[in-house]
Amino acid sequence: MKASQKPATSKLLIRYDNELKNLLMADLKAFKKRGQFTSNNQATAQQAA
Repeated sequence: MKASQKPATSKLLIRYDNELKNLLMADLKAFKKRGQFTSNNQATAQQAA
């Protein structure tokens, strides 16, 4: 029976980076969809005026 080969460290890092990027992009899209980013900027601008 062959022992399963472990992926190279660089491959693991690439996969980790891609997964992290996908999670962050999904969170950013959800954040923008809720409109919190624009409403917070507008509230800050109104407070400054």
